[in-house]
Amino acid sequence: MEHLKADPVMARVIDRVGHVTLRARRLSPFQSLVQAIIHQQLSGKAAGTILKRFHALFDDEGFPLPAAVAAVDADTLRTAGLSRAKVSYVQAVARHALDGSIPSLEACRQLSDTEIVERLTAIKGVGRWTAEMFLIFNLGRPDVLPAHDLGVRRGYQIAHGKRELPEPEQLQQAGVKWAPHRTTAALYFWRAADSMKAGD
Repeated sequence: MEHLKADPVMARVIDRVGHVTLRARRLSPFQSLVQAIIHQQLSGKAAGTILKRFHALFDDEGFPLPAAVAAVDADTLRTAGLSRAKVSYVQAVARHALDGSIPSLEACRQLSDTEIVERLTAIKGVGRWTAEMFLIFNLGRPDVLPAHDLGVRRGYQIAHGKRELPEPEQLQQAGVKWAPHRTTAALYFWRAADSMKAGD
């Protein structure tokens, strides 16, 4: 925290927002990625409804297994409310889980952030943003700055009193000074976007 407070603007955000805590979910990577895909470009409520319908398509008491998701036909998955694109993405994740190209939680412990992003973004439908959300919220990695995330960019804009959103490259460059705590910086900018107004 003191490291971040060395940046006067970040210190102001921290004082305004208060303490933030990250609790990693530690779901299976398959479950985490499927849930992230379902949530893409949807409100939390809408995504939650689709996720419940998706879960109800399977007999599993826990989250559906990759083999079951890969085997079900696309039209059945569509009845849960998934778009055709998301059906193809979810089934791509299932196939990659089955062939072992998605690292397990145990394997993730041995891989760097960059290695995990490279492995995950090789999967259709899993972009850099989704991989970074996996690093932050599922693995609890401490030094991830999702510079393309609109909320993080908006929080930075508000905190710095800028008229325009920073470009991702600009934010990435600015974030060098927050290492190795860039995840915490991102959490503060998300909170700033929600709670602070430009000029406050």
